[in-house]
Amino acid sequence: MPNHLKYPPDTDLRRLLRFAPEEGAIWLGERRMVLLHTASLGALRQDLINSIGLEQARRIFTRMGYASGLNDAEFARKTRPGEDPAAAFLVGPQLHMLEGAARVTPLKMTFDREAGRFEGEFRWDHSWEAHAHRHTFGPADEPSCWMLTGYACGYTSAFMGRLILFKEVTCTACGDDHCRIVGRPIEDWPDGEAHRVYFASDSLVEKIEALSLQVEALRSTLAPAGPCGSMVGQSPAFRRAFELLGKAAATQVTVLLTGETGVGKERFARTLHELSERRAGPFVAVNCAALPAELIEAELFGVEKGAYTGAHAARTGRFERADGGTLFLDEIGDLPVPLQAKLLRALQEGEIERLGSETTRKVNVRLVAATNVDLDAAVKAGRFRRDLLYRLNIYPIRIPPLRERGADIELLAQTLLARFTALHGKRLQGFSERALQALGRHAWPGNVRELENIVERGVILAAQGGSIEAEDLFSLSPGHADQAADRTGLDPHGQLATLPPDPDEDLCERMLASGLPLEELEHQLLAFAVARESGNLSAAARRLGITRPQLAYRLRRGPMPSEPGAA
Repeated sequence: MPNHLKYPPDTDLRRLLRFAPEEGAIWLGERRMVLLHTASLGALRQDLINSIGLEQARRIFTRMGYASGLNDAEFARKTRPGEDPAAAFLVGPQLHMLEGAARVTPLKMTFDREAGRFEGEFRWDHSWEAHAHRHTFGPADEPSCWMLTGYACGYTSAFMGRLILFKEVTCTACGDDHCRIVGRPIEDWPDGEAHRVYFASDSLVEKIEALSLQVEALRSTLAPAGPCGSMVGQSPAFRRAFELLGKAAATQVTVLLTGETGVGKERFARTLHELSERRAGPFVAVNCAALPAELIEAELFGVEKGAYTGAHAARTGRFERADGGTLFLDEIGDLPVPLQAKLLRALQEGEIERLGSETTRKVNVRLVAATNVDLDAAVKAGRFRRDLLYRLNIYPIRIPPLRERGADIELLAQTLLARFTALHGKRLQGFSERALQALGRHAWPGNVRELENIVERGVILAAQGGSIEAEDLFSLSPGHADQAADRTGLDPHGQLATLPPDPDEDLCERMLASGLPLEELEHQLLAFAVARESGNLSAAARRLGITRPQLAYRLRRGPMPSEPGAA
């Protein structure tokens, strides 16, 4: 490496990297950072390539890297303000190494910031991106370090004040022994203009939105995997629910799916769509609880241009996107009351009215709704329209919790094991006998969603080529492993250290892993305390540190243990 390209000490950068576990945060100076598994980024890369194609995936990753490079350039200017230009520029490659992207070696670099001239050549070793691409897809035909290249473009462009385009000319994903990039102003490349599309965020967003609708439609054309479609189960409780689902599939009836959080209501809804005559149409899912109240009307019914400030163009809603297919409204109990009348009209008349429009539009949609709350109680409390409940509750299907599906637990676990070993590139012999026993003993308050989380954790923690042990599955949950192991973590100074087990942290981790909302966790705790005291509310209240009236009130307003219309 030429002397003028040798890295200055990075002590100043390392000093700015701070771990603050008590805040749940990692800081680089004043910027918050996160640690991400490269396997997760690799899985995202694979999903994007498979869903929207290699070229669109490349645009997304290049843009991500470009934005990261812009941010690091701003950070670099504040970190070494008095350094000579070369030393100041090298903050970027040093940060890129500190952030775990690759080992960066400058080979050649000449630039004049005043004149806007730049030419640079850099070598990358141990690129996470090239490794992820080759691991997933095998040898590549073209260089594949899109995010890293985008970072180099963003950082250098911000540093120089003009767009600098880097191209990867060798890549280990293609079989080369290292990756190498060359950069110069975009105007100095014969095909430079064709590369501007990778840095134009607006056109990329519009393209993704258009492609997402196509992907939704294409996904719904896939044939079911078997008599139960994509569902897995053989227990009597599951078979009863699926039998009801199969009868509904042959009709156009509105279906209301009830059940606890995490039982797989969206999976049931998708299977209903796959088994119906509408399988060639789109399946559109909406979580009513996840959308802000002020946006949900426009999301469901669409909006006309100029309907409100910022509505620069007309936009279709979910009803129109689901035309000819199935619309799944999850968490229907959280739909604002003013919108419930508009939904009722759409169901009864088969027509909707966009926000800001005075005309109606016909839609041909099969509605499937889902909830984990007592809609009868919501009607009595004035939170849900009685006439809408009557319209939705024509054909209710109760999806059983996992604790009622004991015969399905091992079958589901084996299915999830196959999925996650492929996702994370692990070769495992399966579950040990002790692990299967632990799965069978667990209460599963988070249902299938909790099982998914636990199996994925087990796949990650298990040794390559070995079996998944009970400690791998429930390593953060007290009561499953024989003995809690010491934890490796960060001390108050941000240094790695061996820490003793933290029972409070273990308990919190188990509650979070359950996937249950806070209200349901509270209700389960109250009910458990009452059961422990043999129904004595006063004794249960003393154990919980609250008064008897407070306990009685919270039990009355908590979620119901079962839902109306149970099959």
